[in-house]
Amino acid sequence: MATSSVLTASPFKEILGESYLSGATRSLTLGLASYSTRKFSLDETLEIANRLNLKQIAVKSMHMPLESSEEEIKAITAKFEKAGIGLYGGGVIYMKTAQEVENAFRYAKAAKMKVIIGVPNHDLLPLVEMKVKETNIKLAIHNHGPGDEVYPTPEVVYDKIKGLDTRIGLCMDVGHVQRLGLDPVKNIKKYADRIYDIHLKDVDKSEADGKSTEFGRGVLDIPAVLKALKAINYTGVMAMEYEKDSEDVFAGLAECVGYVNGALDAIK
Repeated sequence: MATSSVLTASPFKEILGESYLSGATRSLTLGLASYSTRKFSLDETLEIANRLNLKQIAVKSMHMPLESSEEEIKAITAKFEKAGIGLYGGGVIYMKTAQEVENAFRYAKAAKMKVIIGVPNHDLLPLVEMKVKETNIKLAIHNHGPGDEVYPTPEVVYDKIKGLDTRIGLCMDVGHVQRLGLDPVKNIKKYADRIYDIHLKDVDKSEADGKSTEFGRGVLDIPAVLKALKAINYTGVMAMEYEKDSEDVFAGLAECVGYVNGALDAIK
């Protein structure tokens, strides 16, 4: 778990430079998938996000349980507001029954989310489309890579949703794309019209057993991904999903954020 010394120490402004923490305007928005801090409390997650200047979060269920009542959600969203961080989305949320679809949209609506990062079973897509039209909440379907039988690739997602309401799109997990041996840049460009969320990560090899690693240490060409997102005028959030060192995530996550910020500065 996080400790006060981990969260309050360290001169990051001196290490990473003034522009890193200044909130300088960029065309791409870097945020956090709270699965990265799954072993930390919500309060600790918000503190980590603020220290790293990550002002948008997609919350995972350990930080706001899917069964939360409207009153409980209101209390949780108040913490985001107090911290000055946007709760833009939730997920990944699996939807295997009609009841789970209904609950996912209830949950997202109560939290005033813009997007659900979800995995609805194929037969539930008509119901999902109805809920999207009813709530005006986007659904970004997450590709989960090798071994996933529902939505392994962006292509599978796109083929299932291309005839549906345009507010149903993709959460492209570039790490899982890379683990399939595919090119994340080509996939970003190919499915640009329906990308509503990005899970940004690096992996140590382009194979099914590739593991999350600090950005720049793996095989994924992060600068090329950022350039591709700029080229398609991507307006969603790039959610950092750092899955390594779950018990002591801060240093690795800070390294990843610093790497992306440096790359963004270089490609302005």
